[in-house]
Amino acid sequence: MTPTTRAALAADLSQLGLHPGDTVMAHAGMRSVGPLLNGPDALIGAIRDVIGEAGTLMAYVGWDTLHDDLLDGDGCVLPAWREHVPGFDPAASRATRLNGAFAEFVRTTPGAVRSANPGMSMAAIGAKAAWLTADHPQDYGCGEGSPLAKLVEAGGRVLMVGAPHDTCTLLHLAEHRARVPGKRILSYEVPFAEPGGVRWRRIEEFDTSEPCVDGMPEDLFQRIVDAYLATGEGWRGPVGQAQATLVDAGPLLAFAIAAIERDHGALDAGAAEQ
Repeated sequence: MTPTTRAALAADLSQLGLHPGDTVMAHAGMRSVGPLLNGPDALIGAIRDVIGEAGTLMAYVGWDTLHDDLLDGDGCVLPAWREHVPGFDPAASRATRLNGAFAEFVRTTPGAVRSANPGMSMAAIGAKAAWLTADHPQDYGCGEGSPLAKLVEAGGRVLMVGAPHDTCTLLHLAEHRARVPGKRILSYEVPFAEPGGVRWRRIEEFDTSEPCVDGMPEDLFQRIVDAYLATGEGWRGPVGQAQATLVDAGPLLAFAIAAIERDHGALDAGAAEQ
């Protein structure tokens, strides 16, 4: 098959509605995009060509570790494994392979910077990259002060190229902010690489491995994004061989919070703060 070029991808992205100066969080299913001349770098380059020097590209990269499969009931790594688990190093630790190739390609693009929360780490390239990734809270890394919250503050956008709508990481911020009862909380140890060795730190956060309240549908994020698009918001169109979706982060977040609170029993403001 004839590969798609960086220039052709840029033309598709511009047609979709991506603009110069945009701050955009991108998700990509590279197999769906089809063969590209120069692989995922072509898509990264095309996004950067469209948003220009004033724009910023951000991606969720996480961390390619299996140590969380070695935790006991108290969230501690089992003693037999403890000395073997490498610490998280923002400069060197690989992106989670669960996100496909795109995340690691963004992380290793020259000029990319990465936030220091292991499980929710983000990589960004461009004008706002340092600001987006700075001071990422270790606890509740999808919440206030996170790159997700900053994306909304910056008037940013979310781009999904050949990626299912349930990959929209921004909606973890909606889970965090939604005033609903029964959110599952995780508390567990994470190793950090330091010059003197590994330092262990206990982290607390909402359980984002599935919707954070029991009884929510497993495809909650897919349903929310689909419902938002059904209102006439957002843009859809082809990028390479994939179907792509572009949405403004702030309005989607507000829609998601309202939907979660409507369908899952909103608390009043006083109860939510307790």
